[in-house]
Amino acid sequence: MTRFIFIAAILVLALCNLVPRTSAQVNVTQEHNNPSRDGVYIDSAFTPAAAANLTRDLGFAGTISGNVYAQPLYIEGGPNGPMIIAVTESNNVYALNATTGLSIWSRTDIGPPVPSTPCGGFNPTGITGTPVVDLASRRLFFDALIDGVTKKHFIYSLDVDTGATNPGWLVDVNATAMYNGIIFNSLVQEERGALALVNGIVYVAYSGYNGDCGSYHGWVVGVDINNPSNVNAWATTAVKGGIWGHGGVASDGTNMFVVTGNTTGTGGVWGDGEAIIRLQAGPFWSGMPTDYWAPTNWLSLDNSDTDLGGVSATVIDVPGATPSQLVLALGKDSNAYLVNRNNLGGITSPVAQANVSGTNRGTSAVTYHTSQGTYFAFHNEANFIRAYKITPTNPPTITFAWSMSQTGRGSPWVTTTDGTNNVIVWVAGVQGDERLHGYDGDTGAVIYAGGGTNELMTGTRQWNTGIAARGHIYFGADNRIYAFKLPTGTPTPTPTASPTPTATSTPTATATATPTATATGSPTATPRPTPTLRPRATSRPRPTPPPRPTL
Repeated sequence: MTRFIFIAAILVLALCNLVPRTSAQVNVTQEHNNPSRDGVYIDSAFTPAAAANLTRDLGFAGTISGNVYAQPLYIEGGPNGPMIIAVTESNNVYALNATTGLSIWSRTDIGPPVPSTPCGGFNPTGITGTPVVDLASRRLFFDALIDGVTKKHFIYSLDVDTGATNPGWLVDVNATAMYNGIIFNSLVQEERGALALVNGIVYVAYSGYNGDCGSYHGWVVGVDINNPSNVNAWATTAVKGGIWGHGGVASDGTNMFVVTGNTTGTGGVWGDGEAIIRLQAGPFWSGMPTDYWAPTNWLSLDNSDTDLGGVSATVIDVPGATPSQLVLALGKDSNAYLVNRNNLGGITSPVAQANVSGTNRGTSAVTYHTSQGTYFAFHNEANFIRAYKITPTNPPTITFAWSMSQTGRGSPWVTTTDGTNNVIVWVAGVQGDERLHGYDGDTGAVIYAGGGTNELMTGTRQWNTGIAARGHIYFGADNRIYAFKLPTGTPTPTPTASPTPTATSTPTATATATPTATATGSPTATPRPTPTLRPRATSRPRPTPPPRPTL
């Protein structure tokens, strides 16, 4: 009998070892699923036939509290099973069961949001940008604006499985961010874009509040996730130049890319506005033409408040093109710009440019590959979802693919069964018809027309975007996360890693500025072990920050 039990135990262990533990995860840890901000989700269940019969999952509760501009996240591999992470403008953070939508944990004690910002903005303003999760240490990172005698941005880190604050966090951005003598001032800085996590540093981009008031700058603040006292920053030299697209910071896995808006008071001397900026780890900016691009008419765009930076950067690889490693910007001026991300080129003509119709601002674009080529798609203010092809030529060009009328200005996302086939471009009619819509990635033909009465969402907010995971779509709206499911009997999705853009080269350059940093935060939870990072940048101590909000 003992021998039989022993043999049975060996067989069980052998069978367990056949289960692919890591490949069973289809985690959505960041805005648009990938650091490139391509917005692509590979899920074999999302065939056009199945997607045409998508229905709302009425068994998913999804109750939260507060207005939502951030994309939800989907996290597996922990003790609570699959979770949806959601944040709201009320400074609330939630982990919901991905099947039932019931709360696993919540944090409603982060601090009071700001009820009214200097020039309007969101009311209230709390957590706006999409958070990011480090799976290796299972830590969640986000920015929250806290009300008080001094209104301040704080960067937080929570244990994604328990909601407990991680040791050494929070980070007082006012007290720690400085660049070239410019000191960060939360009173005039808004955080709209998604956070990025690249090689152990979390990056947060900032712009101005609605109304363009005050002497704000475009900022990118970087925090070492294993040593949050190591804070570095970059800011636009000229006043304004905000980074406010929904996707925030994009990356090819090595460098970070942001797009800045209009600046003022330049006297005709370019001051980092109306530009694609390539940042190296830190963030560090060389100031060399290889690391920035601005159109030759940047001053005219400045003077007319025609932001280049209304749509966040998208990193695109185009096989067969020369150059093939590109970065995309979509401006308020109705133009799409493609630039060589290995050498942005300074103030010059782009690699490719095309009028893509309609004002573009606030959103994220998507890029995807099919058997017919490489595309990018976006939603403009004229209420059209539009797609364009990038030709694999020397140099590449931008050609029209398709356009569909779609009320409500959301940020699209993409599903594909294997990376190139059955591509569906999804978008929600936020603050419009408040329904999901799906279009064939090659032709724009309608795949999903929004469903019936049960599929109507309420409280959707401009620029927001959804996610796909395990045969479901999740979308955040005021006071609720909505879940949609494919018909019963669809195949179990086989997760496949999304394509990762080829990392661009980094030039050797002389620094134009040295960022500063100070320690902040105090331990409130037991840490999880994380790898040791080598220093990314030199930091200088600054005065002890003012008292932090009580958690």
